Amino acid sequence: MTQCEIDTQNADLALREPTASLSELKAIRGVYISTYGCQMNVNDSERMLSLMEMVNFAPVEKPEDATVIIINACSVREKPVQKVYSEVGRYRKLKARNPELRIGVAGCVGQQEKENLIKTQPLIDFVFGTDNIDELPGLVRKLYEPEAPKKIVEARFKHREPYHIETMVRNPGVSTFVNIAKGCDNFCTFCIVPFTRGRERSRPLQHIVTDIQHLVRRGVKEVTLLGQNVNSYNDDTSDFADLMIAVAEKTDVQRIRYTTSHPKDFNQKLVDVMAAQASKVCEHIHLPFQSGSTRVLARMNRGYSREDYLSKIDMIRKSLPNAVFSTDIIVGFPGETEEDFQETVSLVRQVGFETIFAFKYSPRPFTKAAKFEDQIEDAVAGDRLARLFAVHEEMAFRLHQKYENQVLPVLVEKHENGRSTGRTPQNKLVHFKGLPNDLGRTIPVRIDEAFPFAFTGERVTLSPETAVLS
Repeated sequence: MTQCEIDTQNADLALREPTASLSELKAIRGVYISTYGCQMNVNDSERMLSLMEMVNFAPVEKPEDATVIIINACSVREKPVQKVYSEVGRYRKLKARNPELRIGVAGCVGQQEKENLIKTQPLIDFVFGTDNIDELPGLVRKLYEPEAPKKIVEARFKHREPYHIETMVRNPGVSTFVNIAKGCDNFCTFCIVPFTRGRERSRPLQHIVTDIQHLVRRGVKEVTLLGQNVNSYNDDTSDFADLMIAVAEKTDVQRIRYTTSHPKDFNQKLVDVMAAQASKVCEHIHLPFQSGSTRVLARMNRGYSREDYLSKIDMIRKSLPNAVFSTDIIVGFPGETEEDFQETVSLVRQVGFETIFAFKYSPRPFTKAAKFEDQIEDAVAGDRLARLFAVHEEMAFRLHQKYENQVLPVLVEKHENGRSTGRTPQNKLVHFKGLPNDLGRTIPVRIDEAFPFAFTGERVTLSPETAVLS
């Protein structure tokens, strides 16, 4: 057994032992978690549920059935914070009827607001941050002790501790997320992530490979490697491209995806690995550019110019001519002029993004941009956002027409009422008339209609001579 394998085994054993005994909670109790935000928050909620099951709490579908309610919320934009306060208020009657009910707030909102949540929302019993998820069983135990503290706040970063976790997924299904890194060191002037997720830390490569091997044995066919900036992954001996090679060659997973990438860290080595491992690594690339204006990008502290971004797109397409791009965009950033906005629109057209995720700028606490004096009026930002979506909507219908009549490999993730649903390597959702045993299989489907958000198609049978899917 290698030292890496010993470290992995020790880390696994440590995580399988609850941080505190909950033996005093004799009956199985219900835990309800509501989740707002990114894939990282969704993955964190799955981890919380797994930890709570280990200490005799069963997931429930309705807050009315819960003994513990946890709101796991993102704070990248303003609305999720407002949602937390609104949701807590809806539990007032539940709290009055059930003195055993405990309400907690987690995620980036918990990390950001800490004690402020309890001061402004007396219904909240406990708050914990993004580095304290594995302490959840112990926090809950304290809440039910005879001499329980009235309120608990645990939101300390653990910057100096190694990032050793075990992937915990109760029912992984066909496709699942695997955390490879957390935190961010980029400090974009609009982004609160470094303050709510902490500094960058990467998991050891062998731990990730071992987790994926275990997931494959449980039926997982596709993994998405997850981090705030996967490209900056570094476990001292390996970078992200090395990790991709290891996952492709040392596991039997059929498909590999990753999110999210940062343009300044996207390099030729990664592109070469994607090309060499094309049978497993999906050709969909999510590469946020945020603004098409070099001037605005500098104010955002993104670390690249418009020209740099476009050169990265060219670099990728030379080796991966069939690469499909999606992106994130912010409009209405402080100081953005109409000319700056038009540069964003022109970049969208030039690259030909098949999918965009665009948002109005939202000032966040602790960030530099929140202090900029040239904030854009909300009505102006809203108008720009609407115009951007209109431009892309027209483009998207045209861009997706190329898929019609193509035969694409669809990895089926769900089968209900005679319909199978899955995704192509290009990350396109496809619905078609299916069979019960389709689940987990890759089915060749001829696309009948291709819309920006979903395709419909018909399964086909390929002869041995034509069994190469598009």
